[in-house]
Amino acid sequence: MKKLNIALLVAVLLLAIYLSVLPSGVQQSISGTFLSLLGPFLRTGTAVQEQLGSMGKGLKTLDEIEAENRKLNEVNRELLTTNNLLREIEGENNRLRLALEYRERSVFRLLAARVISRDASTWWNTVKINRGFEDGVETDQPVLTDVGLVGKVTTVSKNESIVVLITDETCRVAAKVEGTREQGILSGMRIQESGTSGELQLNFLTKNAALEPGQKVYTAGISNGVFPSGILIGKVKEFRTRPLDGQALVEPAVDISQTEDLFVVVGAK
Repeated sequence: MKKLNIALLVAVLLLAIYLSVLPSGVQQSISGTFLSLLGPFLRTGTAVQEQLGSMGKGLKTLDEIEAENRKLNEVNRELLTTNNLLREIEGENNRLRLALEYRERSVFRLLAARVISRDASTWWNTVKINRGFEDGVETDQPVLTDVGLVGKVTTVSKNESIVVLITDETCRVAAKVEGTREQGILSGMRIQESGTSGELQLNFLTKNAALEPGQKVYTAGISNGVFPSGILIGKVKEFRTRPLDGQALVEPAVDISQTEDLFVVVGAK
C-alpha cells in the first residue's frame, strides 16, 4: 500500500515537472480544456446557490407566520358569527312566514302577540304577552300557535295580558282523542310543589279505551266552553287504567318553554 502511494506521488511530481517545462501556450491550452470540463459543474453550483438565496429571501419569519395565523383565525371567527346570525334570521323569517300563512287559512280571527316575560317561579304556569284590551283582548280567549294550543287569557290590562298555559294544573280543557269516541278533561300534571312536569294528563276516559302512543288529542269544543273544537293539543304518550277510569299522558304539541310568537283568538272569521 505504501509502495502504491509513493508511486502515485512520484507520478504527480513528474506530471507537474512536465507541465512546468511546457511552453506557455500549451499550458494555457491544457488549462482551458480542464476548465471547460469543470464549467458545467461550476455553473450548476452557482445556480443552486442563487436559487437557495432567492428562497431564503422569500421565507417568512416565525413571528410573521404567527401574526398571519392570528389574523386568519380572527377573520374565521367573524365569518362564523355572521353565518350563525344569518341562520338565526333565516329561521326567524321561516317561523314568521309559517305563522302568517296559518293566520290566513285559519277559521278564527287571530291577533298576533309575543311573549314578553315568564314567571320564573312557575315556568310552566303563565306568560305575559304584549297585547291588552286596547288591542281587543279579553279574558278567557284561547291562545295558540300554528302548531297547537298554548292556553287562555286570564288577566287583561291596557297593553299586556297574562296567559295561563295548558301545562298548568288549573287550566282545564275538554279534549277528545282522534279515531275514537273518547273524551275527557285535560290539565297540567304537577309533580312537585316547586313546579310542573310540562306534560299533560287526560282524565275520565273509559277503562277499556286502550289508547295507543302517537294518537292525536284535540279540543272537544263543548257548549259554552272557552276553547273551540278541533285545536290540536298534543299526542298520547301513555295510557293507564285506573280503578274507576282510564288516564292518558299527553305530550303537548307546542314546546311551551321555547314559544315566543303566538296568536290570541279574538273571534271567528
